Amino acid sequence: MGSLLQRRQYLLILLCFFVFLWESRTAESRTLYYRWEVKSELKSPDCFKKLTLTINGRSPGPTIYAHQGDTVIVELKNSFVTENVAIHWHGIRQIGTPWSDGTEGVTQCPVLPGETFKYQFVVDRPGTYLYHAHYGMQREDGLYGSIVVWLPEGQTEPFAYDHDRNLILTDWYHKSSHEHSAGLAAPGSAFNWVGEPDSLLIQGRGRFNCSLGASATCNSSSPDCVLYPITVVPGRTYRLRVSSLTSLSALSFQIEGHTMTVVEADGHYVEPFQVSNLFIYSGETYSVLIKADQNPSRNYWITTNVVSRNSTTPLGLAIFNYYPNHQRKFPPTTPPAGPAWNAVAPRLAQSHAIKARQGFIHPPPKAADKVIVLLNTQNTVNGRRRWSLNNVSFNMPHTPYLIALKNNLLHTFSQAKPPTGYDFKNYNIFDPPPNPEATVSDAIYRLDFNSTVDIILQNANMMALNTSETHPWHLHGHDFWVLGYGEGKFDMFKDPSKYNLVNPIMKNTVPLHPFGWTALRFVADNPGVWAFHCHIDAHFFMGMGVVFEEGIEKVQKLPTSIMGCGESKRFIRP
Repeated sequence: MGSLLQRRQYLLILLCFFVFLWESRTAESRTLYYRWEVKSELKSPDCFKKLTLTINGRSPGPTIYAHQGDTVIVELKNSFVTENVAIHWHGIRQIGTPWSDGTEGVTQCPVLPGETFKYQFVVDRPGTYLYHAHYGMQREDGLYGSIVVWLPEGQTEPFAYDHDRNLILTDWYHKSSHEHSAGLAAPGSAFNWVGEPDSLLIQGRGRFNCSLGASATCNSSSPDCVLYPITVVPGRTYRLRVSSLTSLSALSFQIEGHTMTVVEADGHYVEPFQVSNLFIYSGETYSVLIKADQNPSRNYWITTNVVSRNSTTPLGLAIFNYYPNHQRKFPPTTPPAGPAWNAVAPRLAQSHAIKARQGFIHPPPKAADKVIVLLNTQNTVNGRRRWSLNNVSFNMPHTPYLIALKNNLLHTFSQAKPPTGYDFKNYNIFDPPPNPEATVSDAIYRLDFNSTVDIILQNANMMALNTSETHPWHLHGHDFWVLGYGEGKFDMFKDPSKYNLVNPIMKNTVPLHPFGWTALRFVADNPGVWAFHCHIDAHFFMGMGVVFEEGIEKVQKLPTSIMGCGESKRFIRP
């Protein structure tokens, strides 16, 4: 009897051991599979019916939920009839998988209609991230979504909350991205700027005033445009992940009657600070903590409004719904309008306030090996309106850089060295460009592997007098330290002494404020080819970007699935 009991105890211990091993293995890393189909469908996200790009019938697309260390596999089927596609995983560094970055022309050929492409990558850091189209200007037609990466099971955040919610903020046009790109590429007087968005969407929903016309294509009772509700239980604290994927607009986000505590930015913990409104730029993600501590007998407005542009776009609206009130019950108040569009000081103040949280500081290298100053200007090239950096406007080659560099196809793009600065002494950033005619190039910056690189983004006057716009800049493949912001012209002799080297936040997207500068530092330690560009769709389309190469010889053999365009056709065997 005793022997039987011992055997049972032994088997139980053995079973528990194997369960422990299995749970440990799955806790360390899982593989998550997604099958997505992209296609065009008629949707009415702001009540106005428009051809929308969807994933599995949805815009925004499905949210990816994962734990740190998980492998994500997305099988993307392109069911567009005549249109290519590529998806960028915004904020995912793609360490060891640069071919999955999803940047057409830089890391891959586009996915052709009818084809299926497999993206595979590891989510190596917890936080709030995004995905979106990176082919042409498709993002503005609805092809985007969220990535939420949790800590490994058993680990906790340095802040407490009861529930986790997620919101994406976007702007929305009734014209298609095809119409916009055609207007932007047109020469001379045929040039047509995209104009101000028709609506602002919160989690893919908004309200356009159908009485303004187009009654045949606008239906205010469409279920597509019912305002999005966030339901909260009185007394509880919510982590709200707020992201922006606007194609043009800088936004202010606010919840009527509630204060927000900022705790995360682009996947990094922030030394907490409170705001009544959150300024957010395209490509940025934040987590804020909100306590449902107001009168629970009513609902409250969530609003977004355009800042940094004198926009005609109406407020974006959603409902902060106190349970058990009905989700569609409008608040009894007028939606809060948010701050003035031209108030630069509070936007700069928020930028300065974002520091790394104590206990989670990653100190930057004390000095840079290379400094690149990028003067942002508006120009013309052969009669066409363009955006330029140091008077050079970027054009994408036909053969993606990653393929060309790895296969020694160096003749497929310019081997000239792009300029690392401008005429600092004589250039007046408050005047229109003295030489409005820029040049076009597809040359790239070749960085020494593991070198420390400083980027100084310098804003300047556009071609019209007294105009300078906000530019959100996004770096693929890396996070960077935000060393500082300043007004006016960057002084290369004095301003570096003002850098924050103590507790700078790390981010992947950062604003360049009007007539100001922003200083970044990163380490070129991720083998591959990485885009760095303005995240305003129209600006990148018009040449506002550069490309960095680092450690290309360390990149493993490229999958043939990324090939098939330009001179990479030779590597595809029939």
